[in-house]
Amino acid sequence: MNPWILLGLAIAAEVVGTSALKASEGFSKLWPSAIVLVSYGAAFYLLSLTLRTIPVGIAYAVWSGVGVVLIALIGWLVFGQKLDAAGMLGMGLIVAGVLVLNLLSKSSAH
Repeated sequence: MNPWILLGLAIAAEVVGTSALKASEGFSKLWPSAIVLVSYGAAFYLLSLTLRTIPVGIAYAVWSGVGVVLIALIGWLVFGQKLDAAGMLGMGLIVAGVLVLNLLSKSSAH
C-alpha cells in the first residue's frame, strides 16, 4: 500500500485516539479508554510501516503537523474550545512547514 496513505491512516487513528483521550476523563470511562488504546496501537503500527520508505523526520513532521491541526479543529468543533488568531496563525505556519517539507525539500524523496 502507498506509504502516504498509510501515514494518513496513522494520523487519523492518532486523532481518534487523542479525541477519545479527552473523552476518557483520565481513563475513568471504559469505552473511550479502550478506543484510546486501540487507536494509538493502530496509529503507531501504521506509522512504523510508513518508515520503511518515508524518512522518519519527514513522516514525523507530517504526522505531528497534520495531527495538531486536526486535533485543534476537533477541539473547536466538538469540545467547544476557542481558537484565537495567534493559534490559527501558528497552525497555518505548521501547515506551511509540512508543505515545504513535502513539496520543496529533497529530504522527503524516497
